[in-house]
Amino acid sequence: MFLSLLRVIKFSFQDVFRNIWLSLVTIIIIVLALFTVNMLLIVKVVGQTAVEAVKEKIDINLYLKPDAQEDQILALKARISNLSEVKNVSYISKADALNNFKSSFQDNPEVLQALREIGNNPLTPSLVIKPTNLDDFDNLVAKLNSFDDKIIESRNFTNYKVMLAKIDDITKKVSEAGIVLSLIFVFITVLVIFNSVRVAIYTHRTEIKIMSLVGASNWFIQAPFLFASVIYTTIGIGFIMGIFYPFLSLLQPYLEAFFVGYNVNLVHYFFGNALLVFGTQFVVACLINIFASYIAVKKYSNA
Repeated sequence: MFLSLLRVIKFSFQDVFRNIWLSLVTIIIIVLALFTVNMLLIVKVVGQTAVEAVKEKIDINLYLKPDAQEDQILALKARISNLSEVKNVSYISKADALNNFKSSFQDNPEVLQALREIGNNPLTPSLVIKPTNLDDFDNLVAKLNSFDDKIIESRNFTNYKVMLAKIDDITKKVSEAGIVLSLIFVFITVLVIFNSVRVAIYTHRTEIKIMSLVGASNWFIQAPFLFASVIYTTIGIGFIMGIFYPFLSLLQPYLEAFFVGYNVNLVHYFFGNALLVFGTQFVVACLINIFASYIAVKKYSNA
């Protein structure tokens, strides 16, 4: 049995290299299909990171009157902190607001010069409120609107749900387009594998007849063609891993520049999940390719 298996593997490699150009086309199609699938995974990871980045930035600002007393502000902060929808409340004094403003515009001398010309601190104190859960955002806004405190000057209730919905919509549309493209490549891969096996069977038709005459089993005749599809998949996975990590290294600086202050490391993600990502792709691709090979073998090996 072991000797027969070795012979099957040997014949499989012979089939692959005898039809080298057809084998190259098959491998290229598999690589393109796998590359598309991995691009879908990148879109998913980047989309999730974008959503988390927006969620981290979600807050509600209550701008207070410049003459508000410290004890009044702290009393209002305590009332807001007691709301179940509130995660935490930060108090930004006029001095802190001015320092933050200067830090934000430290590279813009014109703005800083205009601030100096004003002669005093034009900014107001504020309370920055972080919601516990985005699902409770509307309830929190409604409760804050009911606060009729005389020290509140204005409110800033940015609708982050719209922004998150747009990110989710873009990610969904890109994913749907990627899925369609992946299915097209899978269909092409099945056709190419099917025709590769058909050509290989036609090339070896004389040998197949001789093996049948001398009593070779159907398994021994058909197995090399099935195992060849595993070889195609293995080489394809090797190629995609060889080109995908350099591609991620080129992409990484652009993502870091876009998601400033957030940990978006695709190289680390794909290295950390290499076994799961590429192992799953190998198993699925093998099953698809073996299925296509099996159909071709059943159809043509007895002809």
